[in-house]
Amino acid sequence: MATIAQPRPLTRPRLSSGPGTGAERRLPALRHLGPNWYASVMGTAIIANAGAGLPYHFPGMRVFAEVMWVLSAVALAAVLAARTGHWLHHRDQARAHLLDPAVAPFYGCLSMALLAVGGGTLLVGKDLIGEGAAVAADAVLFTAGTAIGLLAAVAVPYLMVVRHKVEAGSASPVWLLPLVAPMVSAALGPLLIPHLPAGQPREAMLLACYAMFGISLLATLLMLPLILGRLIVGGPLPLALTPTLFLVLGPLGQSTTAVNQLADQAATSIGAPYAGALGAFAVVYGVPVMGFALLWTALAVAMVVRAARRGMGFAMTWWAFTFPVGTCVTGFEGLARHTGLVALQWLALALYVALVAAWLAAAVHTVRGLVSGKLLAAPR
Repeated sequence: MATIAQPRPLTRPRLSSGPGTGAERRLPALRHLGPNWYASVMGTAIIANAGAGLPYHFPGMRVFAEVMWVLSAVALAAVLAARTGHWLHHRDQARAHLLDPAVAPFYGCLSMALLAVGGGTLLVGKDLIGEGAAVAADAVLFTAGTAIGLLAAVAVPYLMVVRHKVEAGSASPVWLLPLVAPMVSAALGPLLIPHLPAGQPREAMLLACYAMFGISLLATLLMLPLILGRLIVGGPLPLALTPTLFLVLGPLGQSTTAVNQLADQAATSIGAPYAGALGAFAVVYGVPVMGFALLWTALAVAMVVRAARRGMGFAMTWWAFTFPVGTCVTGFEGLARHTGLVALQWLALALYVALVAAWLAAAVHTVRGLVSGKLLAAPR
């Protein structure tokens, strides 16, 4: 789910001793590269993942999904390497990011990037690397992403309470990022269930995913009133942050995806009467939630159009147009699969087209910003 506020520069960088010595001279291009860059990985991976589940199959669609998965895997490796360099050579700035309430929530993106690429490996990458290697890769990425996501879901709110200086009325959709990470695990964990031994292992994975579904859902329900209240009382977000309104779609679409994916695996993981009940729950829960997602989409689009008319230019926050919308595509795909409604199939296809267009816009501007150096420069 994701996107990106520019990290704030340190007021007084530590350059005199310890790891910070010569920090400005060691790989200076990495100094202001924050955890927000993982959103570009998420936004690329969701193209492949959502494309694999489309109810309509077009010539070349599978090849397109495979290409996007390869791009997401390469992007993940590149961002992981860059972020490692950031921590090694600019540790002072990395610590400052953790203590910055505008940047710390983006640590949830690391988890979601790992999970999204891992899920894509099993959905799409298996055609290229073989099913055995795909299962092993997804197991590693899922385990690492889930552990990091659960840690972020606790650590970031803890820092916001005890270390960050959060001003009244400063609630932002960005606050949802660490809370959505467990929901991504709940949505992608079911892909591994058929590869587990029957019996206790499958049931344990199924119920663990439902537990993470609950963790993320309840935390999101606590946060959404703060975000909506901020908009109503405080007015529109700053122009560059307006795209982050789409982040609200993340927990909505991902939770619907989760319950439908889990329902697919319930029959082989847990006995009656629970399997049938979980299948019914997928539709009873998913339909009203995706209805609200369409309402929020209309509101967010209206706010983005307003911001564009007032001069909103490109920022890394444009990646918010990708992963959250992609989760709505997979949510509608799941509902269409369980209800057979053609209308839901068309909704999934229409949103997927919008998703690809949004990815193209964000990717082209990001590459231009990297080539020019603007995106890696110190924020103003």
